[in-house]
Amino acid sequence: MSADTKKKSFTVPHTFVIIFSILIIVTIATWLISGGEYQRAKNAQGRTIVVADSFNYVDSAPRNVGDMLMAPLKGFAAKADVAGFILIVGGAFAIIQKTNAINSGIMRVVKALNGREILLIPIVISLFSLGGAVIGMAEETIPFAAIFVPLALALGYDSMTGMAMSFMGATVGFSSAMLNPFTVGIAKGIAETPIKAGITYRTIVWIIFTIASIVYLMYYAKKVKKNPKSSILYEHDLKRKEELNLDKNMDLDFTFTHKMILLVLLAGMALIIYGVLKYEWYIGEIAAVFLAIGVVSGFVGKLSANDIAETFITGAKDLIGAAMVVGLANAIVILCNDAKIMDTILYSLAKVIEPLPRLLSGYAMLFVQSIINFFVGSGTGQAALTIPIMYPLGELVGINRETTILIYQFGNGFTDLIFPTSGTLMATLGLAKIPYDKWAKWILRVLVVLLILQIILITPPLLFPSLLN
Repeated sequence: MSADTKKKSFTVPHTFVIIFSILIIVTIATWLISGGEYQRAKNAQGRTIVVADSFNYVDSAPRNVGDMLMAPLKGFAAKADVAGFILIVGGAFAIIQKTNAINSGIMRVVKALNGREILLIPIVISLFSLGGAVIGMAEETIPFAAIFVPLALALGYDSMTGMAMSFMGATVGFSSAMLNPFTVGIAKGIAETPIKAGITYRTIVWIIFTIASIVYLMYYAKKVKKNPKSSILYEHDLKRKEELNLDKNMDLDFTFTHKMILLVLLAGMALIIYGVLKYEWYIGEIAAVFLAIGVVSGFVGKLSANDIAETFITGAKDLIGAAMVVGLANAIVILCNDAKIMDTILYSLAKVIEPLPRLLSGYAMLFVQSIINFFVGSGTGQAALTIPIMYPLGELVGINRETTILIYQFGNGFTDLIFPTSGTLMATLGLAKIPYDKWAKWILRVLVVLLILQIILITPPLLFPSLLN
């Protein structure tokens, strides 16, 4: 080898390559893992849950190559609402961007924060973390990537900083919540524990995770501002700044029309939050509001009907990749369910935990919940699947129900920061226009820090169960 030969650095494979590789592995696994099923029954609240100690092996249904190739289409069908949501939100924001309202608003914020821009990070993370912890804010954060990424770039940071402010903030709050109705509330209902039990310790946990996220992102943002080339997205962000015309928009006037468009956007966001809290709106209703926001903003911005339609299509087209990833990732779950190996995996993992001492059992339960979260991304779905099995298992080794719920929260939430099976992650990356491989490489270091904190914070209640009473 000559001296001029350069060493090739490891390149993270494309998202589609990663997911398809997992599909192949899962297809092979369906021939190696026996089929099995837990019985299901409705609890007192009318929710279908797994019946503990009801597992039975059943005839396996191994998947062949044809099944594997058909799974992505089934995955799209099952997640059509999420994929459609991504395209509609992308189209709506493209219309708003066409009016220059967001860019002019961003420049106004940049001027207002001159010299104090770092303060934006703790404020935004705290607000979104609180939203995740109290009202279970998750999918509602997706559109904010289209606002905070350009803002971060205009302030001298990178796209990672912009996306992390809202997405990481909400995910950390969701995962370490004291009141989240979709995780804590559902899990407590299944485990039949008082809603206020453990709220003090959970609040302390939430504060610690939120502060850790703020400190980490502020450190990272300062480093990038000092040396932009230190960002993993340096080349990518140079192109993004050109696309957004940030340099040309520095002197952009913040007109009355721009103010009215941002008011429409703000009113739409407020309506979504109200609808989620009051009427339990989900993907369909939120998508409808954003479609209305896009159309109304276009007309307020004096775009023609044809301009609105063409811009919407262009915006949706830019997010086709993100929408496809949602369907492809769900194909993994489809394969496992069709092969009847999902329950077998859960049963086998639970059996590994059973003979371990209390402390190791708790750590193993966290690992198991994190694995299950790859296949069952829904917080309520994972609670219905795992809590009925995990809390009796925990009690056998001296882990009380509240500690089991805390472990479930951690395992159910934090890995959403990296698992491609998380529709919220992939949709947010699509709007932020950040490649998954770049995000995965960046967030991995953050996850290591968060994992260490998780282990540290479940240890006290494992040793002293009364902490969560």
